[in-house]
Amino acid sequence: GRGADAVVVGSMRPRADGRVDVAYALVDVVRGGTLASTHFTVAQAQFRATAHRIADEIYAKLTGDAGVFSTRIAYVAKQGARYQLVVADADGADPQTIVSTDEPILSPRWSPDGNRIAYVSLEQKKPIVYVQNLATGARTAIAAFRGSNSAPAWSPDGRQLAVTLSRDGGSQLFLMNADGTGVRRVMTSPGADTEASFTPDGKALLFTSDRGGSPQIYRVGVDGGGVERITFEGSYNVSPRPLPDGKGMVYVRRDGNRYQVAIMDFATRQTQVLTAGPLDESPSVAPNGKMVLYASETGGRGILNAVSADGRVKQRIVAPSADVREPAWGPLPK
Repeated sequence: GRGADAVVVGSMRPRADGRVDVAYALVDVVRGGTLASTHFTVAQAQFRATAHRIADEIYAKLTGDAGVFSTRIAYVAKQGARYQLVVADADGADPQTIVSTDEPILSPRWSPDGNRIAYVSLEQKKPIVYVQNLATGARTAIAAFRGSNSAPAWSPDGRQLAVTLSRDGGSQLFLMNADGTGVRRVMTSPGADTEASFTPDGKALLFTSDRGGSPQIYRVGVDGGGVERITFEGSYNVSPRPLPDGKGMVYVRRDGNRYQVAIMDFATRQTQVLTAGPLDESPSVAPNGKMVLYASETGGRGILNAVSADGRVKQRIVAPSADVREPAWGPLPK
């Protein structure tokens, strides 16, 4: 009657030991038959995670793409004078504070295995890059050099980080091992280079630079060779984030006084604006490449929104009483 191609049928039955049997079936309405079905026995505390896992299986079966319902996000919340680094479910539920300080926290980025987060904290009255283990709470200051230490980004294998350092004068790109050793400069630039992100194959970096007179996005090999300008339209393009398939990127562009999230296809150089602004920033791509999380503002307060990669679906993710910014979408669970 609804014209649906498929329907999900589910059941939950309590067991004597206090756990619950959860089962579902994804049924093909048109052809008949079952497309997917699974049975779980879980405790009540696992209900939400189980629902996400079922949603991932259904999404994957219907679309052929991995679902991201079981993933997590990180963001920075400012409540009064306190800054908090928060980890939550992908829909914003079950927020957990990882770090709390009276000084700003910036640029959280997930390790590829989802076990660590790199971020910048000013708690020592200067920008220092930390890596924190989410399971143990242990953290290491991996970049605390003279000047500014900022904009960490993980390599796809989790063994290296790209960071922006001003220890040699100006903002320049460096690579280092995940424990802070083996620091090496990527290249020497006359401009300020920052906001690096590894391409999915780990062979190059996308980054923001003003070397041409205005902030634009460039690509460079991790060995410092083959520098190439990527954006040419407009006088302000920043914050590049590669798509998981390596075929494009999302970034922030300025149109007049409006800051908007856009997506570019590398092969065609075609760009599509995904958000309306006026102050959209810090895009982060879902690990399946289908959604983009970003920070926006309403009534002077930061909120988190998500938009589909084709721009057609928009939703609000986090709009608590705090001022929320700097989102990062975590990897698919292992």
